[in-house]
Amino acid sequence: MPRICLVTHFFPPHMGGIEKVSYEQSKRLSKLGYQIDILTSKIKGQNKCPARRTRILHFSAVNIAERIGVPYPIPSIQAYKTFANAIRKCDLVHAHGHVYMSSYLAGKVAKKYKKPFILTQHNTFIDYRSGLNILEHLNDLTIGKAVLNDADRIVVVSNKTKEYVHKLGADKSKTSVIYNGVDIDNFKPANKKESRKKLDLPKNRNIILSVRRLVYKNGLDTLIESIPYVTRNHHDALFVVAGKGPSKKLIEERIKELEIEDNIKLTGFVPDELLPVYYAAADCFVLPSASGEGLPLVLLEAMACGLPIIATIVGGTPEIIEHMKNGILVPPRNPEALAKTMSELLSKEELRSTIGEEARRIVKNRFSWEKNVCQLQRIYNEFL
Repeated sequence: MPRICLVTHFFPPHMGGIEKVSYEQSKRLSKLGYQIDILTSKIKGQNKCPARRTRILHFSAVNIAERIGVPYPIPSIQAYKTFANAIRKCDLVHAHGHVYMSSYLAGKVAKKYKKPFILTQHNTFIDYRSGLNILEHLNDLTIGKAVLNDADRIVVVSNKTKEYVHKLGADKSKTSVIYNGVDIDNFKPANKKESRKKLDLPKNRNIILSVRRLVYKNGLDTLIESIPYVTRNHHDALFVVAGKGPSKKLIEERIKELEIEDNIKLTGFVPDELLPVYYAAADCFVLPSASGEGLPLVLLEAMACGLPIIATIVGGTPEIIEHMKNGILVPPRNPEALAKTMSELLSKEELRSTIGEEARRIVKNRFSWEKNVCQLQRIYNEFL
């Protein structure tokens, strides 16, 4: 079977959307018989190997920007040799993320050795509402455009992401939408009482869950500002936020200012094996994204677990959520609108049940990783 060089700036246990997608795809591709070489930057600790017929190759890099919430490793000069050795021996190169220097280097080396170069683009433009926007635009117009031009095929995770890359000049005839997937056997409805007991969460409170990296674009500022509005009518509401990130201190300070310590719990990092338990323990799930979403994996995970969803109209989310059928859509950066919707949903148990059941049904029918990888394999076959 062909050897695929999968290039990603980070790989598990470093967590993020790209990391999880590349992990799940490589695991299933290896089961189909592909030889997978994962080319990724070095991290503290050891990377998690997905499966047999898979090996992890590290390139040296510096990553100064991650301390401000921007995961952007820059390959060192020595990394070129690592890229060249890996790509020369493979049959196809598949990189993740158009703005990363690892994707740029992979594209250039692939062209040198006449290897097919596939790119998956995950996000839309991330509006930091700060000076970082200027840097992001510059990166889009330099590194990003070059990577898109080098790609023989561009895979995007939503139609909104497709619009984004087309605005940057991506060839429309080379662009294909493949929605993200979810492990529907791992993420599924489970007993709420037992799940709460396992996590030491109160059994008689309404629990609103959000799984988010603690960074600005994920909209946690909006979620926190909405809590005082919700607790006026639902004093027992408990907001559980699972995740870690560079904005933790700012979030904790705002929680104290609003005096909502009794209504929110920051769990810190939650390992993959515990995520289904957190979903099962919740009454509803909130995705308060501010910008930059392509198709959030946590959205599909929560839906697979049968949770009613409240999500902002950002990125590819409205392509998955049909309002009031398998979820509820609200405008981004609007704490009052978010709070009103959460309060109404907490008051309507039957509606929560109906929306959650429909969410699970849709995910089972449309968004498994097996369907995702089957579509990806068809693209690979065009070049192998």
